[in-house]
Amino acid sequence: MLNNVTLMGRLVADPELRTTHNGISVTSFAIAVDRGYAKSNEERQTDFIDLVAWRQTAEFITKYFKKGSMIAVEGSIQTRTYEDKNGNKRKAVEVVVNNVHFCGSKSSNSSDYTAPAAPAPSYQSGNADDFAEVLPAEDDLPF
Repeated sequence: MLNNVTLMGRLVADPELRTTHNGISVTSFAIAVDRGYAKSNEERQTDFIDLVAWRQTAEFITKYFKKGSMIAVEGSIQTRTYEDKNGNKRKAVEVVVNNVHFCGSKSSNSSDYTAPAAPAPSYQSGNADDFAEVLPAEDDLPF
């Protein structure tokens, strides 16, 4: 069986780190993900996906990501049932995050950290005299 999810979107709120009774770090958060299509003359729809991360992944997310940050996550879908305050049975569907990736920032002021710009590559043109023609042997195929 296969249960893999890859999503990229923006955090809808600052993630908050919590700790279980056993001392395990956890954070629950949501991201806004635009759908890849839109009907003509309509705006693209956005889905709000609930996620949960545990241990070092949770600590990493709460340290480096804020509301509006673009994030890519890999994980799996998990469903669970629970009882609300009124005694009604509810079902929750969420993505359990295994891996997290940076995808850029919302704007230059959306994060305290700005990655340094990469230096522009330097290219030099070659000289035809620097190359030799290699001819195929008689038994070589032409492709």
